[in-house]
Amino acid sequence: MNDVAVLGAGMHPWGKWGRSFVEYGTAAARAALADAGIDWQDVRSVVGADTVRGGYPGHVAGATFARALGWQGARVTSVYAACASGAQAIDSARAQILAGMAEVVLVVGADSAPKGFFAPAGGDRPDDPDWLRFRLLGATNPAYFALYARRRMALHGDTLDDFARVKVKNAAAGALNPYARYRTIVSAGQVASSAVVADPLRLLDICATSDGGAALVLSSMEYARRHGAGDPVRIRAVSTVTPTYPRTVLDLPDIATDSAAAVDPPAPGFRESIARAAYEEAALGPEDLSLAEVYDLSTALELEWYEDLGLCGTGDGAALLREGATALGGRIPVNASGGLASFGEAVPAQAIAQVCELTWQLRGTAGERQVAGARAGITTNQGLFGHGSAVVAVR
Repeated sequence: MNDVAVLGAGMHPWGKWGRSFVEYGTAAARAALADAGIDWQDVRSVVGADTVRGGYPGHVAGATFARALGWQGARVTSVYAACASGAQAIDSARAQILAGMAEVVLVVGADSAPKGFFAPAGGDRPDDPDWLRFRLLGATNPAYFALYARRRMALHGDTLDDFARVKVKNAAAGALNPYARYRTIVSAGQVASSAVVADPLRLLDICATSDGGAALVLSSMEYARRHGAGDPVRIRAVSTVTPTYPRTVLDLPDIATDSAAAVDPPAPGFRESIARAAYEEAALGPEDLSLAEVYDLSTALELEWYEDLGLCGTGDGAALLREGATALGGRIPVNASGGLASFGEAVPAQAIAQVCELTWQLRGTAGERQVAGARAGITTNQGLFGHGSAVVAVR
């Protein structure tokens, strides 16, 4: 087996604190080290998930966090994969452990996000698809989320009430999470009466941008046993697959699809392939899951992930939600943490934070939001430019 142990998990609360991402990541790292019961000097490698908003310190996050914690000779790695950065950092750490390069690895991600939605970096870059989608289409992230919502409404009959139910569910879970930015229960009426941002989505259908940090201490199974952790949470699979040609569904920042005139669309599609690769490596399937943490940039996108993870059939995401299966206490809780609906986006940290939640759930230490008898969980994220990610953790 290619398991690695999760010895420690730590977070800095999400919010808009107006301070350096280094502060958030360092606080999360120290919390993870304390949770693992090991000293910083025992860490032999640091993998930082990068933030493009931190200048040079953000682009070399591994070294930035190692310096903030105190130089001690550990190797460093810095990883950028947009919203999948955290999972790629976990994958890099796992590879180092399995290759025998380091027994204990600290993974850290943190961000200080701008006010409002994410905008393109400054300057003129006509060969950059992310620059083009803003400048040529005016396609902000909320505009893209709205296009996906309209697509679901047209293809599967999803309704505004279905989207509101996702927010209501996640807000109820987030109200129980001390690390969440938004900890207030929300009604469907409040979602419906919130301002329209990009039709059909309202303000409460869309996640915010946030400051926050998350960290994990990973180790070899042998080190975990020597350390006294006989039955730790284990990362069993990490998927970082890319799309398969042709891509026939628009996926920003690309502003056109591939032609399917000569080549049939791939089966499975990109998002479905992310989870399938993780299931194959972990030797389990959606029927074995106790919970899932998904990338809910909008309420409509969460429904899409239900189907891509195989929790239900294509077009059945809203029905699964309506029956209560994905709520706390349901058959397969999704976003028991509260999701991005409750946290907002702190881009390099969010995939790491998802694994923190799985860790606490699989340990049985998630408090009021605990999923009873949790034994296996999956996380999933998607970053710009074809970065897919999923992590399977088991106990």
